[in-house]
Amino acid sequence: MSPVPTVTLSHGTALPRLGLGTARMTDDDAERAVGRALDLGYRLIDTAENYHNEVGVGRALKGAPRDELFVTSKFNKRWHSVDGVRTAFEASAERLGLDYLDLLLIHWPNPDQDQYVDAWRGLIELREAGLVRAIGTSNFKPAHLQRLIDETGVAPEVDQIQLSPIWAKQQDREFHARHNIVTEAWSPLGKGSDLLDRPDVVRIAEEHGKTPAQVVLRWEVQLDVVPIPKSSNPERQAQNLAVFDFELTDDQMATLSALDGTGSTPADSDTFGH
Repeated sequence: MSPVPTVTLSHGTALPRLGLGTARMTDDDAERAVGRALDLGYRLIDTAENYHNEVGVGRALKGAPRDELFVTSKFNKRWHSVDGVRTAFEASAERLGLDYLDLLLIHWPNPDQDQYVDAWRGLIELREAGLVRAIGTSNFKPAHLQRLIDETGVAPEVDQIQLSPIWAKQQDREFHARHNIVTEAWSPLGKGSDLLDRPDVVRIAEEHGKTPAQVVLRWEVQLDVVPIPKSSNPERQAQNLAVFDFELTDDQMATLSALDGTGSTPADSDTFGH
């Protein structure tokens, strides 16, 4: 399989344009899933403190060429301070068995706690120290991002948000584009919804000889979104990665985009977080 294309982040790091998510996997599940994914050609691996599987992910990474990997983790609100972020990084790096992380994210803004700007300052320091190659946020709305920019002068390189055709997040994507922030999509296949069974999705998949999941991931890729679908099934992992050899038409893109707002209400980062 050909190498996954990359996008260059604002600070110069090359981010693969599709990766593997590991939410709700145990250590053993993550070790198996990540190991298979690496064999298939995945290089972007996404985990988090809150997933409780960094040890398993780290076991799967052992022996893989470090300079080919792009490892992302995220930390919880208890570490939202400049010093706390350093502690969170050190703990994640130890669990993963790595000297540095390619990308570290604030997992949720937790605006009620009102310490995410300090957390961002801590990430800026980690990047300056060379302990992380890139820094970003997860589940941040444009208002949260604007505050980071206003108070530090530094925009995140990545914002990872819940995004799929049923949660297209156009305003978020437009804000990201204006500030050179790459949009990453968690739950890119609309987990918990009937997205992959929608007649329009199935029809477009049949027109290309692809699976509904491949069509949805291709829609995201063509919007310059980096999807990180979760799967522990080798066949589905391979299918999810095989989305760079076809292209959706403008009409097909518009049809999928028209599904926006037809899913259940997604998590609201103004009121939810950990």
